[in-house]
Amino acid sequence: MKSPSSPRITIQNVVASATFKQGFDLNAIAKAFPDVQYRPKVFPGLAFKLRKPKSCTLIFSTGKMVCTGTRSEGEALKAVRKVAKELKKAGMIMKPGRPDFTVQNIVASVDLGGTSIDVEEAVYSARGIGGRIMYEPDQFPGAIYRMEDPKVVFLIFSTGKLVCVGAKKEEDVYTAVEKLVTILDEEDVLIRRP
Repeated sequence: MKSPSSPRITIQNVVASATFKQGFDLNAIAKAFPDVQYRPKVFPGLAFKLRKPKSCTLIFSTGKMVCTGTRSEGEALKAVRKVAKELKKAGMIMKPGRPDFTVQNIVASVDLGGTSIDVEEAVYSARGIGGRIMYEPDQFPGAIYRMEDPKVVFLIFSTGKLVCVGAKKEEDVYTAVEKLVTILDEEDVLIRRP
């Protein structure tokens, strides 16, 4: 069968970290921003939520921040910068220089639109996938495929839905999806629904 028309790929979450060249006084931040969540007996970080871009940035006393909930690398960087700007406005000393910013994980959902996947056949005839696929339908309805290049993990469902995790760059998500769809097409396990 011919591969499906272009898959619909949606970035669901970008997790990024930023390391500042200073520590943070979390108690002072909690006093300056009453809406933050800080319970040091439960978790060592402080949760600083933004509405725009919608995100939650965990701030640690070590000077590290972890931003979650954004939908792109650019939004994640914008969120970290906005949190830093808010801290500076509130009188928290911010040493000059940019933080070390790294994307840790990108989660994307993929819809093959009108195409199902014969997951069982994909697992058993997986010449293009090799031994990097696991499928235990009694425990989980999807197959788990570990792609080597780019290094990502896919959840593959018979409904034609995929979840891609582990990418460090958005372009890796698009490359990996294109590569996987080509493999599934070559394995002849894509089924166009009427």
